[in-house]
Amino acid sequence: MGCRLAAVVERPEVPDALIQRLDRVFAELPECDREAAWVGERWRVGQATVAHVFGGEDQQFRIVFRAPDSEVMAFEHLGPSFFRAGWGRNVVGAILGDDTDWEDLREMLVDSYCTQAPARLVAQLTDLPVVPP
Repeated sequence: MGCRLAAVVERPEVPDALIQRLDRVFAELPECDREAAWVGERWRVGQATVAHVFGGEDQQFRIVFRAPDSEVMAFEHLGPSFFRAGWGRNVVGAILGDDTDWEDLREMLVDSYCTQAPARLVAQLTDLPVVPP
């Protein structure tokens, strides 16, 4: 009996335009830096990951991030673009596409930063300007 090799599905590279758009959000957050992840890119404050964007085997782009404990369950019911990750107690995410509400996503990413960052950095945040598309 012979072995069958499963087809390997490649993950798409995250487009530069998408990374740049996310960079503009994270540039407003103290000491939040981008680095290459095992797949895609991630933004960290210290050693804590704030968000991670990557292409999935289904060719869709996802971003995962942390949510306040009080909001985690809501992500399971926000609609098909949002999800609760299968790891971590407060890891949630969104599928990015043409219908992404970037202002809502920005607020979620700032919340993720506030969940992950030390209090001394969170205290530096004031009213953040609207990030242009």
